[in-house]
Amino acid sequence: MSMTENHSTVPAPAETWQASGQTANGAFTIKGMRPSHIAPTVARSAAVSLLLVATAVASAQQGAPVIAPQGSSSPAQSSSTLGATQQLYGATGSNGAQPTADTFHGSVVTGKATDATLDLSLDDAIQRGLRSNLGVLLQASSVENANGERLSQLQALLPTVTANVSVEAEQVNLAAFGLKFPGLNPIIGPFQVEDFRGYLTQNVLNLAALQNYLAAKHDFLSAKLTADDARDMVVLTVGNAYLVCVADAARIEAVKAELATAKVSLDQANAAHDAGTSPRLDVLRAQVDYQNQQQNLIATTNQLAKDKLALARTIGLPLDQAFNLTDTAPYAEFAQLDPQAALEQALKNRKDLQAAAESVKSAQATRAAARDGQLPVAKVSGDFGDLGTTFGHSHSTYTVTGEVSVPVLQIARTRGQEQTADAQVDSTRARLADQIQQVNADIRSSLLDIQAAARLVEATRSNLELANEALSEAQQRFHAGVADNLPVTQAQAQVQQANDQYIAALYQHNVAKLTLARALGVAQTNYKDYLGGK
Repeated sequence: MSMTENHSTVPAPAETWQASGQTANGAFTIKGMRPSHIAPTVARSAAVSLLLVATAVASAQQGAPVIAPQGSSSPAQSSSTLGATQQLYGATGSNGAQPTADTFHGSVVTGKATDATLDLSLDDAIQRGLRSNLGVLLQASSVENANGERLSQLQALLPTVTANVSVEAEQVNLAAFGLKFPGLNPIIGPFQVEDFRGYLTQNVLNLAALQNYLAAKHDFLSAKLTADDARDMVVLTVGNAYLVCVADAARIEAVKAELATAKVSLDQANAAHDAGTSPRLDVLRAQVDYQNQQQNLIATTNQLAKDKLALARTIGLPLDQAFNLTDTAPYAEFAQLDPQAALEQALKNRKDLQAAAESVKSAQATRAAARDGQLPVAKVSGDFGDLGTTFGHSHSTYTVTGEVSVPVLQIARTRGQEQTADAQVDSTRARLADQIQQVNADIRSSLLDIQAAARLVEATRSNLELANEALSEAQQRFHAGVADNLPVTQAQAQVQQANDQYIAALYQHNVAKLTLARALGVAQTNYKDYLGGK
């Protein structure tokens, strides 16, 4: 990882800073602005801390890029969402549709936008996502494709019946075949032959075909389980997008309150200046603070609009459909779980683990098919029909054939198929073992995130109360004329920072609980219990 930092001083009252870094996922840059009275060392320290956090998150997710809302006013989203999405892969076999991480952020739009404003709860959003999310729809196509492969392999074990009707007019020259008889005309015909016939073919013993069918059957079951797991991923993706919008809305309310406070400070500065008890500098400083809050309100309002577009994309809403968020997802304490007990619960509930187990069985059946390809194959075939010059001058005929075919010399082909199948079995077993450990890590990571976020909520809540108290004291001192409004400006900046930290902590706590529900395999059925505390 490489990390650089630079800052440039601009005329008072503000200074911009910028910090950039490099991880395995690429470069990133963090920008910010501080009032002139805040020390540069404080701003640089905050920048370095943010870079370290971003790098740690990227490393913990093993190279998975972090999903974050655009703009500086929204809290950074947990990278658990994308990391969990990338663990979702289609069942083995020939699947026509392969969902990826990006597909869960898309959808198929249903219906048209209306003039009415839609009230959208978290539950409504999730149910819409389960119906219209692109990841679910593509995985459903994978299930259909896997079922088609299963039926194709099944046909090799079932009787094959065909029918044929033919009418032929012939004239034969015996001399062309070297047949010459004295006194016999070598030209025979013309004559007509009509044949109405049915054909039957049935494998009596074909172990390789049986194992191929079992492999396709396990692939089909794996695809169905993966489709069920995709629904958990939709709950995580939609829930995360909804919580981002909730955080944006909370940030807007906080900025509005800060804007009102800045207006009070500006009115006080104007009144003091008009009374001759305060210099023009206090008015200018208060005016800058007020306009900064106006800019913040514009930025946060725009960010909410953009994040609502992202939410609409995940649930299939028309992008021009206006909607309001009706749930606020407040803070609720969460009773900690025992990690080992949680892992045992996940092993029972996680559909992706069950799908991986089916993939192992499919690979084992494929290996058995390669081995059984060396065995004899027995089949019976026959036909029955009516043959004659016309339908009225015909007679029934039939043929029955029993056949046993034995591979004699195909050593290289057989060994190649067996080695390929062995490698497939080993790789699917390794993936299953790794996936179990990844689930264990996800559970423990989510529990740690919940604990840390809960402590952050308490700390930032207390910090916000203290910052508001400090602002009130500073405003009273300025109003009494015992100090200028520089402490007011500093206190307003502290309130804004405390608000941002508190909103981010609430968001992180809710996302950590939702991520735990996904790690346990109960996101679709029990997400309300986890977001509301358990």
